[in-house]
Amino acid sequence: MLVGANAAALQAETIPTETPAAAQGASNPMVGGAAMYANKTIVGNAVNSKDHTTLVAAVTAAGLVDTLNSAGPFTVFAPTNAAFAKLPAGTVETLVKPENKGTLTTILTYHVVSGAVSASDVAALVQAGGGSATVPTVQGGTLTFRKAGNGYTVTDAKGGTANITIADVRQSNGMIHVIDGVLMP
Repeated sequence: MLVGANAAALQAETIPTETPAAAQGASNPMVGGAAMYANKTIVGNAVNSKDHTTLVAAVTAAGLVDTLNSAGPFTVFAPTNAAFAKLPAGTVETLVKPENKGTLTTILTYHVVSGAVSASDVAALVQAGGGSATVPTVQGGTLTFRKAGNGYTVTDAKGGTANITIADVRQSNGMIHVIDGVLMP
């Protein structure tokens, strides 16, 4: 479970949100070859995606399973296995070691925003921001969103950019947007 400032950030209303219960009637996309169900939690769906086995292993190693199974709501920008594979060799193996749990937790909570944030929420924020929008993460840093072609990118604190490849995967406790990069605080 998250503690201290991170737990408080999960409860804060930091950006426009949508009620997860209202979203449950909408159809969800397939992710990693698996159906995603709006009545399951973030972890309950992620464990079925063959494209997110590294993320699930990292969430487990960081001790965040209970948090991401809790009521939320929160939004996860979920890197794929291919996104983790872009990191320097040995990075993931090093991060999941028990002695690196704090660093791993920091990186993973940097991918989480308070509230159930839909693609239309991101679009509205970017439009209102004149082409970009910066939002706080549960970790305490910020992510910056911009329009790119037919979709949106998310830029981390180090200037790394990921594309949102699958948007609006509704969950009982929030939202997942699949991304093609790992974000670094």
